[in-house]
Formats: sequence, structure tokens, C-alpha cells
Amino acid sequence: MALVASLAVGLPVTVLVLCGVVWWVVGRTLRPVAAIQRQVAAISGVDLGRRVPEPSTGDEIAQLARLMNDMLDRLESAAATQRQFTSDAAHELRSPLTRLRAELEVDLAHPETVDHDRTTRRVLHDVAGMQALVDDLLFLARHDEADNGPNRASVDLLAIAHEAVTARRDGVAVEVSGADVVVDADRRQVVRAIRNLVDNAVRHARSQVTVEVGREGVVTVTDDGPGIPFARAEEVFGRFVRLDEARSAGDGGAGLGLAISRGIARAHGGDVVLDTAHVGGARMVLRLAAPRGSADRIS
Repeated sequence: MALVASLAVGLPVTVLVLCGVVWWVVGRTLRPVAAIQRQVAAISGVDLGRRVPEPSTGDEIAQLARLMNDMLDRLESAAATQRQFTSDAAHELRSPLTRLRAELEVDLAHPETVDHDRTTRRVLHDVAGMQALVDDLLFLARHDEADNGPNRASVDLLAIAHEAVTARRDGVAVEVSGADVVVDADRRQVVRAIRNLVDNAVRHARSQVTVEVGREGVVTVTDDGPGIPFARAEEVFGRFVRLDEARSAGDGGAGLGLAISRGIARAHGGDVVLDTAHVGGARMVLRLAAPRGSADRIS
């Protein structure tokens, strides 16, 4: 009877004590989770600078908080990049649109002095520039969002180099030479990558641009222009980046070509870099994945 009486009194007390201890431990453990939850609920798309509190306990909850803050860092960086990209794109489109509007308004205000051929040529030039810019923007947007790699097939890199040479400028000669090299690559993308490098070289060359295909799947594009300062060797691959007037001749482009070329090369497991050791102009080096094979041929 005494045992029963002791159990009848002691067991409920023990259970209550245990419940209290469990409640206190669980509450203490989950208190950081509640703080994280409140902070996350307060974060919005326009306020990505907030971070969740990181407990000093070093347990799984602290690890979760650190991972969440890392994610917020990436989101904030991506949002800032997107805002800058949108702002730059709007600026680039606004300039030709302003010129078009001014041209048409002047013609409407002074119909007696209108030169229709001149207006048509100027409008066509600006429209072509805007179309090229929009094409580049669409390519970058699709490239950034693509989950899959390039659509690879066996392609002749020397033939691609010949196909990519379309830019022309009076007084500038473009020569293509090298070896037959077969690589696994997306033909359309690699043509675009090399074409952008050649267009950039032709734009800034004094008289000569050379394109050379190496056996290692390396394409070098060299011009005899003023060159690129060593300090800006990486900057030139940024989006909407132009160098100063010493590196410009006529239409300087939108500053997207080199960024696109590098993006294509890296998607193929390679890269595009400026050869900073080259003297007497700029030399861009495009590296792709290891070639499948080669056979010498000079063209």
C-alpha cells in the first residue's frame, strides 16, 4: 500500500517535472528557429540585405542559418547584377532611339529640307544596331538560364574560323590560318564566339587582323591596334564594358561581344583570355575542350 501511495504521488510529480524539463529544452533549442523564421518573413524582394541570426551553438540549426545567409548573399548579388544589366540595356537602347526621334522630328519640322535617302540610311543604321543589341541580350538571357550544356557535335574548328570572319573595314585585312582540328562543340555558338572576337579586332585594328587555329583547340585573334592596358585585361570581358577612345574606331559596339565569347567558351569547358604578354596590339586567346584530332593544313 505504501508503494502504491508513493507511486500515486511521485509518478505524476515526476512526469510533470520531466514535461517541464522537456518544454524548457525544446523551447531553448527552437528559440533560434523562431528568430530565423521572423527574419525570413521580413525579407522581401526589395530588401535582400537582411540576414538571419546565426546561433553560436555550432549545431545543425547554426549550420542551417549559415546556409540560409549564404543563399541570401547569392540572391542579393544576382538581383544587383540583374538590376545593373537592365539599367545598362535600357541606356544602350535609349541612345539610338533618341537619335531616331530627333532625326524624324527634324524632318517633320522642316519638310522642305528633307533628304529621304539620308534619313533612311541613318534610321536603318540605328535599327540594325538596336537589332544586334537585342540579339545579344536575348542570347545572354537564354545562356544564363540554360540548364543544359551546348549541343555538341564534331566540328572542324578551322572551317568555323573561316565562317566567322564576316567583319570588314576599309584598310583592314583579315587572314585565317592554322590546322584542321576537330572538336566536340556547338557549331553555332563557337561561330558566334569567334565572330565576336574578330569583329572586335577589326573594329580596333590599324591594318591587320590574324586568326590562327592551333592543334590544341586554341584560336588566337590578333590585331595591330593600340592594345589593351594590362590593368583592364579582365575588365574588358564584363558586360557593357568599353575602353576609352584610344581603343575605339567608329562604332564601338555595345560592349557585349567579349562577354558572350567568354560565356560560350566556358560553357564548352574552356575560356577566353587576353594574352597580356603580346606586344603590338591585342591578342585574344579562345580555348575550347581538348580536340579529337588534327591534320596540318595551311589556308
